[in-house]
Amino acid sequence: MPRRYLALWFPFLPTDRLRRVRGIPASGGRSEPPLVVVETVRNALRLVDCDQNAVRLGLTRGLTLADARARIPDLVVVEAEPQADQRLIERLAAFCDRFTPLVALDPPHGLLLDITGCAHLFGGEAALRAVIAERLRAGGLHQRSAIAGTPEAAHALCRFGAGGIVPPGEDEAMIRPLPVAALEVAAETVIALSRAGLKSVADLAERPSMVLSARFGEDLAIRLRRVLGREDVRITPLRPAPACMVERHFAEPLLDMQGLEAVVMRLIAEAARLLEQRGEGGRAFEISLFRTDGAVRRLGIETGRPSRDADAILRLYRERIDTLADPLDPGFGFDAIRLAIPVCEPLNTHQPSLDGRAVEDEAVAELLDRLVTRFGRDRVLRFAARDTHDPRREARAVPVATPASAIAWPMPEPNEPPTRPLQLFEPPQPIETLAEVPDGPPLRFRWRRVLHEIARAEGPERIAPEWWRDGPAEPARDYYRVEDAQGRRFWLFRAGLYERENEMPRWFLHGLFA
Repeated sequence: MPRRYLALWFPFLPTDRLRRVRGIPASGGRSEPPLVVVETVRNALRLVDCDQNAVRLGLTRGLTLADARARIPDLVVVEAEPQADQRLIERLAAFCDRFTPLVALDPPHGLLLDITGCAHLFGGEAALRAVIAERLRAGGLHQRSAIAGTPEAAHALCRFGAGGIVPPGEDEAMIRPLPVAALEVAAETVIALSRAGLKSVADLAERPSMVLSARFGEDLAIRLRRVLGREDVRITPLRPAPACMVERHFAEPLLDMQGLEAVVMRLIAEAARLLEQRGEGGRAFEISLFRTDGAVRRLGIETGRPSRDADAILRLYRERIDTLADPLDPGFGFDAIRLAIPVCEPLNTHQPSLDGRAVEDEAVAELLDRLVTRFGRDRVLRFAARDTHDPRREARAVPVATPASAIAWPMPEPNEPPTRPLQLFEPPQPIETLAEVPDGPPLRFRWRRVLHEIARAEGPERIAPEWWRDGPAEPARDYYRVEDAQGRRFWLFRAGLYERENEMPRWFLHGLFA
């Protein structure tokens, strides 16, 4: 299937936004004063945007405000707000997300949509273009659009041509009459081309590419190939394309919240069937609700492991709805709902274990998913191993959804006792000891007024401080695994080396073995 791209351009976006926000009358009548947007450029207030009336009266971008007032005294002047304009174009990109998941910004004040395989959902390319134009016009926005086989061709026809729809394979024929400025190369290059008598794209298309590159640089040849439709460089969408996606569009806006849940349930079931055919499960699910006024509400759900259980995903959706600080407001209704699965992983059918622990594992996994949905992924944590020999820094807290491969706990040697206790004291507990030699293991120790006679001892395991860390130097530690006469096992250490780091090193209890 050939690629198809829709370019949207909002030539009066700043002034259209200001008229909506500040209640300035629309610029439909010639008797209304023109509206201009100004900004300080080269130590002077200059026009950076003009509305239709201002353009009709001969005002252009770059003109100083003083010259503009000399020509038209009753100008309506507003300072530029580029950040507000950027927020508006991003909201428009979210609005266009209902037509295709591949939407990219096309500065200045434009959007590019990859509509390959999407137009038939709206009755064809002409119907899709008409629907978008009608919705934007109802929002008080002037726009121009074009559909072509490459992003650059659609962009050039939208901004330098008459717009419209280019049939597949005819991009070059429609682009050739456009001026050289449609290539949007440097102004010096455009002037040089004009002086050489090359004033249209057709004049350049008839010249060998090597000649153009040698005279004007490789950028000109690259732009020419792309604008003529000979080379397709895909757009980079604002949101990556999901691995799996299902959606519903409604002829009439959906207002009933119970009906909304029924639609979501059908979408989840449909996505589960698709995942089952592919042998995969989803790790992340995103439900997008598109309102008729252009607002988009997105609800994200994550699971700790791949899942395609429709009932479990629906329960997480309900849990997510209950945690919303701002409840869902259908407004005038939802006209589209989409379920996207951005993260998919292989999911094979697991055989139940003979010890019956599979049911418990499933219950724990569902509980963790519910906790993450309710409190957020950064608030439900688990311990993971850190690459260090210091037992105080060996564990770190990570989100519970972190893949098991990133946890990387070291496995003990077969038939060997654990080298680290299950319980560590922070800070270590001071103890009183008696040893045969100063640098040997203790014979007995007293902890919490209880005297423990040591029957067995293993060690020492010397752990030196990490020299690359800032802060005061710490003494080395000699650790011993000891067992008392009653069979209780402890992890002790001596802080400092005898007569080298400390005259009388102290002993501490750092942990208890099970």
